[in-house]
Amino acid sequence: MPRNPSTGVYSKPAGTTPSVGQVIDPVPWNALTTDLGNEITNSLPRDGSAPMVAPLKAASGTVSAPGLGFASTPQTGLYLKGGGLLGFTQNGVDVAFDKASVYAAKSGDYTALASDDNAVHRFTAAATLTLTAAATLGANWHYAVIADGGDVMIDPTGSETIDGAAKMVVPNGYSAFIICSGSTFFTNKTLARLVAKADNSAVGSFVDGLLLSNNTGSPNTHVDFAAGSARSGSSFVSSETSFTKRVTGTFASGTSAGGLDAGSVAANATYFAYALRKDSDLSFDVVLSTSATIGGVTTTLLTGYTIVKCIGVALTDSSSLIRQFVMYPRDEYTFVTPVRDAVGIAISPTSSLLALTVPNGAKSKAKLRFQYTAAATTASALISDPAQGVLTAGIGNDGGNAGAIQVASNYAIGSGDIWTNTSRQVRHVGGATGSLWVWTDGFYFPCGRIA
Repeated sequence: MPRNPSTGVYSKPAGTTPSVGQVIDPVPWNALTTDLGNEITNSLPRDGSAPMVAPLKAASGTVSAPGLGFASTPQTGLYLKGGGLLGFTQNGVDVAFDKASVYAAKSGDYTALASDDNAVHRFTAAATLTLTAAATLGANWHYAVIADGGDVMIDPTGSETIDGAAKMVVPNGYSAFIICSGSTFFTNKTLARLVAKADNSAVGSFVDGLLLSNNTGSPNTHVDFAAGSARSGSSFVSSETSFTKRVTGTFASGTSAGGLDAGSVAANATYFAYALRKDSDLSFDVVLSTSATIGGVTTTLLTGYTIVKCIGVALTDSSSLIRQFVMYPRDEYTFVTPVRDAVGIAISPTSSLLALTVPNGAKSKAKLRFQYTAAATTASALISDPAQGVLTAGIGNDGGNAGAIQVASNYAIGSGDIWTNTSRQVRHVGGATGSLWVWTDGFYFPCGRIA
């Protein structure tokens, strides 16, 4: 066929250029008319009445003069970009179209690749998402991550950052949209705003869950913390599962590890439990300290952690073992075995202080039962909060809470929840000289639980 298939140029057969008076040779002229008929058949009708039967090969074109355009708007159409990529132009301006979104579920650690551009990955367990170098992924690379089963830590390569930080955590139940600039990573800030809202100091201070208990396997040395959350001002931390710390070692990260801020476990000591938030990934941990205030906690071993809030307390006995206890909602503790803090001690009309087995260094409300005896036939005893000052027992004075003895040398009993001072003490006074027994069933140590 005379049309060149590569260039599309038609060359008519030889012998078909006649001169005046020349006798026409039918062979080449028949070939010419046959070729013309074939080429007309192979031409695309302008009215669109017939389709192409082979690929349409357009010119490469440019953004201002596309290879496939429109008669009325020649600068709108398709052109061939560099690297064999298809370009779209509208009035001479390039129009970008995104790749198709690809969804996949991930159950563990994963490294995001260039081929994951515009992917949506749902992580069904706690995982680390490593980002390939920004220069490799290139500008405009973007990716969505959904944490649906555990926290997902986003970890850029080397010294690269995401939103200016070395790492970022997507908490379970949240999502993040990541964009690469070609040299760094940033997000659409939605997650940051949600986290900032969660850390808003106006929300208040509380403890939800995180009830303490003796560990089943090692009740004398290990304390368990139920799942829950704690907030103090702008600091918030949560734990989705139970957590354990032991008093037989100094602090180390993680459950079942040592919990003391310093030193070794002591006898008859009070260990305040403080919820920690790890700065790098916002994870939960606990430190145990004899300090009743955050300011007194030794922080040598707590680099990279924020102390959020005191969430409870554990007491040791004379053998440096954790006293067996049961903790109830609203910060109430009951000893498995009541502690006899007074056994026949002297009581008289002169008010005295009595130390109890309750937290030291902070006020608590002791759950007490008491028994009083005196030779007087109508005397009573009064156990009271030291903050009330010195009181006088008796119906004509400040009353009593151990009843009144009707028979000489018999016993009067009573009970009450009495606030202590910061030295674990309550006051006691009798209407007459006698003897006093006090049992401590437990205490209330308020940390902010309302349920």
